[in-house]
Amino acid sequence: MEDPAAKVKALLLKSSSESQLSLYDHLVQVLMKVIDEETHNAVDVFEDLSHHVKQCSLEERQSVLKDFPQPTPAELLAEQQRLLFVCTDDADQEEDLVEMALPNVSELRFFLEQAGVGLGREEMQRICLALKQLVDSEALLCCRLWGKILGTRSSYIVAEAECREGLEEEEQSAESTLEQEERHDDTKEKHVNEKDPLPQTNFKPPPVVPKEAIGTGANKFVYYVCNEPGLPWAKLPLVSPAQITAARHIRKFFTGRLDTPIVSYPPFPGNETNYLRAQIARISAGTQASPQGFYQMVEEEGDEEDEVLRDSYEVNPDFEGIPTAEMSESLSTWVHHVQHILQQGRCTWVNLATKAGDDSNEEEGDEREEAENEPEPEVGPSLLTPVSQDAEMFNSPPWSTKLSSRLTPQHAVAVLHSNLWPGAVTYACGKKFDNIYMGWGLKYVGEGHSPALPPLPQKEFPSGPEISEAVDPSVEEEQALEEALEEQEAAQEATEESDEDQEEDD
Repeated sequence: MEDPAAKVKALLLKSSSESQLSLYDHLVQVLMKVIDEETHNAVDVFEDLSHHVKQCSLEERQSVLKDFPQPTPAELLAEQQRLLFVCTDDADQEEDLVEMALPNVSELRFFLEQAGVGLGREEMQRICLALKQLVDSEALLCCRLWGKILGTRSSYIVAEAECREGLEEEEQSAESTLEQEERHDDTKEKHVNEKDPLPQTNFKPPPVVPKEAIGTGANKFVYYVCNEPGLPWAKLPLVSPAQITAARHIRKFFTGRLDTPIVSYPPFPGNETNYLRAQIARISAGTQASPQGFYQMVEEEGDEEDEVLRDSYEVNPDFEGIPTAEMSESLSTWVHHVQHILQQGRCTWVNLATKAGDDSNEEEGDEREEAENEPEPEVGPSLLTPVSQDAEMFNSPPWSTKLSSRLTPQHAVAVLHSNLWPGAVTYACGKKFDNIYMGWGLKYVGEGHSPALPPLPQKEFPSGPEISEAVDPSVEEEQALEEALEEQEAAQEATEESDEDQEEDD
């Protein structure tokens, strides 16, 4: 007869298929651990001791070869930013050209610190090196730090550059390729619809407002963005009036990804790339300011006849500066040096009625009626208009001024804050000034934002006896109607016979 004790011991010595460890050996190791460590209240912590012993035994069985750790996003970013600190072989180029194109970010950081805003010394230094990389790669004539727009996932560092020669031809070629692709798609749709034609509509969409040429109006400058210093720069496309008009009616946070679609009402014509470019144009037009007298209008032939169309200015060599105390107290010492964007979405008004009339061949009478109904041209404030003339919105002043220090006003900096675009700051000290924006890219809208309501539903067709459905008559009503019709026919035949008898007698 088999010994029960030996049977139980054999069961305890049976090793597990996963851990290759028997229960007997495991209990021996746990008891040895309790004896060696003289554990108090071993019953209460028996499960923890068992887990610790099992974990130690499994670690001994593991291989000495470990997996290579994957680099973290911070390490990848540091590896890309390391290239910013590498000196290139082209360091012996002419210093005058580099100094002219590359902004003095260290000086900007110093004045922004006096104004109470900024991004920190380390980040500003990395941004300076990133701007240098942009200037060298794109061969820019002039570049400056426009600001930083915050996003939900990542932010945008925005650089503003002047248009270089040949850029207009590149934009035109890109637009021509897009137009050709659209025409190709339209021809495909036409060939498909020839077999099964769709019903045509008589609706004529309103004429499209043409975008301003590169180097003028809202497209005067070219903008580049990147998420972090060291990452590749992306050039933003030109902005169209339709995008600016749609951006005024929506309110969306940026995500930090340029290819994100904009889901909104009214619908926005484009993705986050176009929305970012439209917001940059709006912020620049509303917040770019300079000390009065720093710029002067360029005098050209014909300016005396039409002063409204002047959109060019130059640095005034006779400007001596304005005391900072005076600039911190009076808004009339600050002026706008960027053109105002009209309700049409452009800086210069264009007559769409005339343009549409030129394309269509109409009679002279229709042309006279169009001339009588021609809209009045929209005119905005001219350049170098004082910011004190800006209208209040939501019972709050559009601007706020202050001194960087009241204790030492002789060395203080005059600071101008925009209340309509929170995050837009302008500083001025002597003959130096600059503008920067650091915010979410959203305009102040008062207590709360009310999205645009959808249009009213179309009215139903007016009801009447002509279109109303008649009620089916009953059997009795049909019989009565038949009898009435028979009586009517019999009476009509009787009258006809009597008329014929009278004619025969005559």
